[in-house]
Amino acid sequence: MKLAVGCGSFFIRFNHSYLTPAKHASLIRRISGKKSISATSRDYSTGPLFGNHNNTFRTTTRQGAYGSTEVLNQDLISDKFPRVKLAFEVVSEHTSTYFPKAPIIILHGLFGNRANNRTIARQLNERLERDVYLPDLRNHGLSPHIGRHDYPSMAADVEMFIEDQKFEHAPIIVGHSMGAKVAMSVVLRKPDLCSMLVSIDNAPVATMPTMSFPRYVKKLQEIVENPKIQTFGEAEKSLRDVENSPVIRQFLLTILQRTKDENEPGRYRFKARIPLGILNDAIVKGNIANWEFNPWVHQYTCPSLFIRGTRSHYISDESLQDVGRFFPRFEVRDIDATHWVNTEKPQECSDLIADFVERNEDL
Repeated sequence: MKLAVGCGSFFIRFNHSYLTPAKHASLIRRISGKKSISATSRDYSTGPLFGNHNNTFRTTTRQGAYGSTEVLNQDLISDKFPRVKLAFEVVSEHTSTYFPKAPIIILHGLFGNRANNRTIARQLNERLERDVYLPDLRNHGLSPHIGRHDYPSMAADVEMFIEDQKFEHAPIIVGHSMGAKVAMSVVLRKPDLCSMLVSIDNAPVATMPTMSFPRYVKKLQEIVENPKIQTFGEAEKSLRDVENSPVIRQFLLTILQRTKDENEPGRYRFKARIPLGILNDAIVKGNIANWEFNPWVHQYTCPSLFIRGTRSHYISDESLQDVGRFFPRFEVRDIDATHWVNTEKPQECSDLIADFVERNEDL
């Protein structure tokens, strides 16, 4: 485990030169509708960077510091699109009843569900003596299926979940992979909703869509459609065609559910627990790899922790500059693991998160 010394202080100084908290608040008020934007004072731009987004791209632009462009995209902070109620569970065995504390919310990654983070949740609940909530994101686990799957819509679901719980203290939001980008989207859309952020192996940057997940989807669909594959052993053997790691193959098997074949008594078939078509569409269009927020407009100034797997490429050294622009009070820690650091090293992850919370909670 290593600490990137000095990164946070560097970006705090850099941040002061281009976006003050007052300016940030003013921009948020303007783009959230609390203060109208005159159509005559700005020209609107409608063209997307890529043809893979779900919003309307109605933005206003103006020149910012260092020649950068401020992009005011009202759709990124909209609450007007359909939201769904998230299924969830709470780990509360060791929660203190005498001193209520800010709860923790942990968001899973693509193809995952609440079960992926139960080990970390139990460890955090025992050490920090507070409730740990494990929601299933839309189109995952037991939560509803819906056609739109991008970060603004997933963030809006989580925001509604937080508001429905009526927490006494602003929660600490944690996310892994896709869930990390959802968590970042929540705090950038509504900076006052959460008291701290933890991103596990993902950064606020757009990347090229990964080719592995479409291969996973295609293979899972083949397994579902093949009546000859009846056991998990046979399904696991089929997954070897697209994935060498036994850990990831076991993870992919959790997407499948073995049921009795209605057409042939005594035989079994597999069905998918999640809408593979919807998720494949989101992956291919780039919605999962994408990142539309702009640090000239959106910023979160509460404590933020970024945990990296040293054998993962998701948070590169080069991306730390982007991290600092969005999250000036960030720190980064490294764990010897792959991208699946939360399942490979749950104790180390929970220790880093607990230490981070204990150091920053009373500041």
